[in-house]
Amino acid sequence: MDSFERRVMPYLDAAYNLARWLTRDDHDAQDIVQESMLRAFRYFGSLREADARPWLLAIVRNTGYTWLERNRPADLQPFDEASGAEMESAMWTSPETNPEVIVLQGAQRRMVAQALEELPVAYREVLVLRELEDLSYKDIARISGTPIGTVMSRLARGREMLRRTLEIRMRRAS
Repeated sequence: MDSFERRVMPYLDAAYNLARWLTRDDHDAQDIVQESMLRAFRYFGSLREADARPWLLAIVRNTGYTWLERNRPADLQPFDEASGAEMESAMWTSPETNPEVIVLQGAQRRMVAQALEELPVAYREVLVLRELEDLSYKDIARISGTPIGTVMSRLARGREMLRRTLEIRMRRAS
């Protein structure tokens, strides 16, 4: 039988990353990951998937939502699935490596991270799972317990909300 350390532990960073984005707090994320890893260890025998990452992230997500319900229910306020526009993706990559460009890119990353933290948790989680953890729509649907269409819709709306928030921040900065 496969060992827990070999199949699950490589995804510890991904688990923390998801928990951190769900809670927006390092200490809370550490608590959620610790509880999630205990649950994962307890139920490791039930893991039937070849890839343990979606299985573990589903545990982290569920643990995170339970934690939010108990500690910060306002973060789980319902949101309007019908609002939003079509998906629009904007990436900031530059082949230049001069110090000025590096500083500007760091400022952009901080601005994106702050804008991402302002999104409702349901949008934030699918963006993190897709864009930062590079999971498939199918895996995100499995983790979040939502249909693939809902995942795609939340991604599109979350990206649009993120884009609008960034536009506002950039206008204020200039």
